[in-house]
Amino acid sequence: MTDQAVVNRNARIVALDVGSKRIGVASANVVARLASPLQTLEVGDRIEDDVIDLLASQTASALVVGLPRGLQGQDTAQTEAVRQFIDKLKPRLSVPIYWQDEALTSHLSKLELKTKKGQHSKGEVDALAATYILEDYLAQQEVNR
Repeated sequence: MTDQAVVNRNARIVALDVGSKRIGVASANVVARLASPLQTLEVGDRIEDDVIDLLASQTASALVVGLPRGLQGQDTAQTEAVRQFIDKLKPRLSVPIYWQDEALTSHLSKLELKTKKGQHSKGEVDALAATYILEDYLAQQEVNR
């Protein structure tokens, strides 16, 4: 987190769970640090603009991106796709980017939603997965303090 984020008590940390069809989004206030699902963006021709607009509307001070890996921690085709997507965004971003392992976040999201509400949309799974990514990032920051 930057010093500027601490000054702006309304600023938010935004997390993305980037997929090929949808991007789950979660956010947390920089002071309260409680992550919650925000929305799901549909991947399309305007997706980069949609992410930039979202970061601006959230007064984002940082972007956390889930990094998908294989079961043994190896890079996969999806790892490379997410990195390429973020590389395309970087020139337009005015906030720092942090990578966070997203292992099992979608699986945990499906289990939680199935337990709580039975039927759920894929978008709900993606937004909750982004929440888990953000929670993991915030917990890691607490440990490193």
